[in-house]
Amino acid sequence: MKARTKLLQRVLRLLLLLAALSGLCAIIFVAAGLSWLARMDPTRDISLGEPLRIFSADGMLMGELGIQRRSSVEIADIPQQLIQAFLAAEDSRFFEHQGIDTRGLARAAWRYLRSGEPREGGSTISMQLARNLLLGPEKTLERKLAEMLLAVHLEQNFSKEEILNLYLNRIFFGHRAYGVAAAAEVYYGKPLAELSLAEAATLAGIPKAPSTANPVTSAHRALARRNHVLSRMSELGFIDRTDYQAAIKTPNTARLHSSTPELEAGHPTEMARRMVFDRFGDAAYQDGYRVITTIDSKLQHLAQKAVREALLAYDRRHGYRGPEGHLEQGNMNDAAAREEALSTMTQVPGLEAALVLKADTQSAGLALSDGRHATLGLGGMRWAGRYRSADRRGPTPRRVDQVLSVGDLVRLRRGPDDSWELAQKPAAEAALVALDPRNGAILALAGGYDFGTSQFNRAADGRRQTGSAFKPFIYATALTQGWTPASLVRDSRAAIPAENRAWRPSNFDHRALGPIRLRPALVKSRNLATIDLLGRVGIEETRALASRMGFARSELPAGLSLALGAGSTSPLRMAGAYAVFANGGFRVKPHLIRRIENLDGTRLFPKAHPRACSDCWLSKDLFQRPLPDTASPPAAPRILDPPVAYQMHSMLQDVIAAGTGRRARALGRADLAGKTGTTNEVRDAWFCGYQATLTAVAWMGFDTPAPLGRGETGGQSALQLWSAFMGPALSGIPEAQPSVPDGMVRVSIDPRNGTLVSGNDRTGILEWVRQEDLASLQSQTIVHGSLIDDSQSPGSLTPSIIEEVY
Repeated sequence: MKARTKLLQRVLRLLLLLAALSGLCAIIFVAAGLSWLARMDPTRDISLGEPLRIFSADGMLMGELGIQRRSSVEIADIPQQLIQAFLAAEDSRFFEHQGIDTRGLARAAWRYLRSGEPREGGSTISMQLARNLLLGPEKTLERKLAEMLLAVHLEQNFSKEEILNLYLNRIFFGHRAYGVAAAAEVYYGKPLAELSLAEAATLAGIPKAPSTANPVTSAHRALARRNHVLSRMSELGFIDRTDYQAAIKTPNTARLHSSTPELEAGHPTEMARRMVFDRFGDAAYQDGYRVITTIDSKLQHLAQKAVREALLAYDRRHGYRGPEGHLEQGNMNDAAAREEALSTMTQVPGLEAALVLKADTQSAGLALSDGRHATLGLGGMRWAGRYRSADRRGPTPRRVDQVLSVGDLVRLRRGPDDSWELAQKPAAEAALVALDPRNGAILALAGGYDFGTSQFNRAADGRRQTGSAFKPFIYATALTQGWTPASLVRDSRAAIPAENRAWRPSNFDHRALGPIRLRPALVKSRNLATIDLLGRVGIEETRALASRMGFARSELPAGLSLALGAGSTSPLRMAGAYAVFANGGFRVKPHLIRRIENLDGTRLFPKAHPRACSDCWLSKDLFQRPLPDTASPPAAPRILDPPVAYQMHSMLQDVIAAGTGRRARALGRADLAGKTGTTNEVRDAWFCGYQATLTAVAWMGFDTPAPLGRGETGGQSALQLWSAFMGPALSGIPEAQPSVPDGMVRVSIDPRNGTLVSGNDRTGILEWVRQEDLASLQSQTIVHGSLIDDSQSPGSLTPSIIEEVY
């Protein structure tokens, strides 16, 4: 009796509530009229939403980013079987009703009467679309009535096909996937046309509970839902009994398929994402912008590979630091424990996580994280003398079990002959950035060993002291003031007053050469000579020119320590500044984005970047890497006059021909120029160099500054990295030498004092100077110097003790 009374009370409450809501909505509807619905009509400007996609200049996908994974498709491109699966699952009478299915509503009312709670039910596809577009997911009778009103309005303004198309492109499928096309890619990694019947039914079953009953989160619930959909399809005559029986026997094969980038470029992709977000805000992630960057896919691959190989080579030079972890002997026979131990090791590109299962004198057996096994011989760990400090390591191992023990968690890599070698996660880091010096386009950028391991972009965001890599900007300042490469400075010890004590700088070899011409002073990277030169040309004058060439003035200390590269900057900014030397004296701005397009292909960011005058420096036919077609790009401002640019280029070429960068001669090119840089205690190693169409800067160091070790200077570590990139990057590119600017003459000078000598004087060497500077070469007061004879072979010009300098 009491149960019947409660049921009657529920029926009365329901009827009263429905009557009140209906009356209220009727009043509002009549008062506001159809214009109210028009103002609130979400169908007037419906955007399906698309993620942000970032591409290289040659069209390779670098990243797909966004809050939601959306992919729209036309109704004609959706397989009929998939449409039937959704009709069977959600609204079998879709093509019969006008937005409201009275049978479904009756069913929903009956469920409420039995449970006492409002449950979703009776929603047509049109009602679900209305809720999805405007109303949200709340399950109340008030919201249900609003759904009904909007569903009717949709049906009056759109065809059934248009409504179905909107629905199938907007519905949520879990795992951030919106729309059937995105769902097919996320769960099965295939386009809609390739879905099987079982897969189509699985997708159709997801929208009822997308977060908790999708085939990845809950395979059991998803299978039950799929089989229900298949049963309904069979009942409705969409499939025959044979297809039904085959489909329900199909196992669940769904798994998450991410949008795999075609090009590994994590750091430049993140740079582009930040730029687009700064410009468009949250709309960047859902309005389907296509960002075309300046990245060259071939060069990007080479840059990332060179950084990794350089860091692994550095590690091998300094010894084995030991295993990353250890599994106790008592757990070695437990397969689950072994699997869990391997799963704790982060994924590192090129390095396989491995667990040592056995080790003896000659070999070790290891289990890999993917279930494979590997054998490691003594030859694969000859390098693994124990690391003791940056300058010391233990003896070469003679037995495998001197290095490895059972239970060690280690890293392996493939060697040149495809055999396994012992490896380890690099402790040091590195960065490399390459620009087109003609317009500043960033062609390649590697901000570290792996973006997945560390998102910090050392190429763009790192700020490290530059060491001698800054010296060329001091010499350029001198040349702009009328100095010549033959002018003399003093490479002598001096006590320079500081705050509390005298500063006594020294050269890397702790020697002083006395009076020395500018050219050999730069080529040999003489600290004392550069300090003397900075004092003569002016600190503020040097800071002014350096800032015009691309440095931030705040990065440049206002003292003589500027001569030794005490200022801190990024490899990217350094590359932009060196581009001025590479392009004949023009300031170009490093940039990453070539253009941004919206969904319909309209260019939203077609900005043209300033371009250097290539014809003023080199012949056009020498260029093998074409510039993008940009109508009338603005001219880049000239910073260095042609004679100064030519003299600096010549001096920086000598750094490679006969100075601290001569290891780059192994590349076999005569058109390379650059400068090494090493900071105190070898905490940072730099090489900044270029060819006519490519400027590249390499840096190596620890994220927390610490000594890299004896010998790991810019002429060693960084130059190896730079050469590993530039060699293949310039393959097939012809050598390019600049033309001699007007107003320059080649004269013979005395190498001891830089004064003019007769062309018949066999002791003289040749030097390029401006016509107006000849008078200054008639006599110079300092008469002792160091020799560089352009007629001799480069290998005999520089004493070996000067090989590695700051």
